[in-house]
Amino acid sequence: MLKITIKFLWRRQMKVDNAIIMAAGTSSRFAPLSFERPKALIEVRGEILIERQIRQLREAGIEEIVIITGYMAEQFEYLKEKYKVILIHNPDYLIRNNNSSIYAARNYLKNSYICSSDNYFLENPFETEVDASYYSAVYINGRTEEWCITEKDGIIQNVVVGGNNSWVMLGHVFWSQEFSKKFLSILKNEYNNPETADKLWESIYIEHIAELQMKIRKYPSDFIFEFDTLDELRIFDQSYTTNTRSEILKKIATNLGINEGQIKEIKAFKDKNNAAAGFAFHAGQNYKYYYATQKLEEI
Repeated sequence: MLKITIKFLWRRQMKVDNAIIMAAGTSSRFAPLSFERPKALIEVRGEILIERQIRQLREAGIEEIVIITGYMAEQFEYLKEKYKVILIHNPDYLIRNNNSSIYAARNYLKNSYICSSDNYFLENPFETEVDASYYSAVYINGRTEEWCITEKDGIIQNVVVGGNNSWVMLGHVFWSQEFSKKFLSILKNEYNNPETADKLWESIYIEHIAELQMKIRKYPSDFIFEFDTLDELRIFDQSYTTNTRSEILKKIATNLGINEGQIKEIKAFKDKNNAAAGFAFHAGQNYKYYYATQKLEEI
């Protein structure tokens, strides 16, 4: 009986076919660095974010890596020669949410990792073989506005935005070939509905959670990092305190006669067309900077 059980478990392992890295978004909250370059291409602790992720995938034996581009797509071109990755352009990145990146990658979805290009993994989380579809998660103590998971016996039962003392969605996902087929069938049926355009793929998953079974993969709270603002990045990589790698912030610091470290509390704002327009910040006084005019005003 023991031998039969071992054989059964072995058969349940699925070889990972590829990884899909989503890098199409504008990441406007990460102002002003994301106005100057895609967030995936910033350096963190001496490595380019997306290059670190590519390296970790390759170390796990994942050879086929597909990168979905959109915003500043041309800046990712060098990755084709350097890492032999596949680049796919998402033409709808400005008018649809990330469900359009999943749709753009539809012909590559099999036993696939789905990754966000701006995640930083302290250690390599990827594996050559996986036993089931899962969403990675970390535990947050206290109040959070992240996507909070309810699970039973390791299976995700529900997800809601906001909660207390909860496991929250953060990081990479694995889809089995069966999961990929089911999700794509749902996505294709709903893709042209007007209300679908603004949905995250995760929202579509949650709406159909009963038929899209996924496990929770739990990680320590200091394992997966995501930086929504420069202030958050500075906590993780203190070199950004004195050197922001931003020409815009360097010029502002020079004009105000301060150092870059004095520019804090950066918050992006958009124009009436929902496009990045500039950012507000604090540097002794409160200021606004406008991208189009390069105007700096005290507020």
